[in-house]
Amino acid sequence: MNPTYLTPTAVRTGPAPVPVPAAVRFRAACPGCRGRFELAAGALRLAIGATSRTTFYTFTCPECAAPVRKPAGERIIELLTGGGVRTLRLHATP
Repeated sequence: MNPTYLTPTAVRTGPAPVPVPAAVRFRAACPGCRGRFELAAGALRLAIGATSRTTFYTFTCPECAAPVRKPAGERIIELLTGGGVRTLRLHATP
């Protein structure tokens, strides 16, 4: 009998990703056209900076195609990250 060896294909550090249902949707509104709609997690991006001024989420309005950028407080960050929204951490330069 030959022994079987398992080799990892990728080494990951940090917490394991939590699976999120594809049906997760977020309510949003466009300040330009005042449209209200629901967006999938893939339509949103979250940027977390060092201050509240540099922490925001973005999306493109599906009704008028305008880019939208809104501030993200602690609760919004928690909801978006828990819902599978891609996150970018911004680092200050020295």
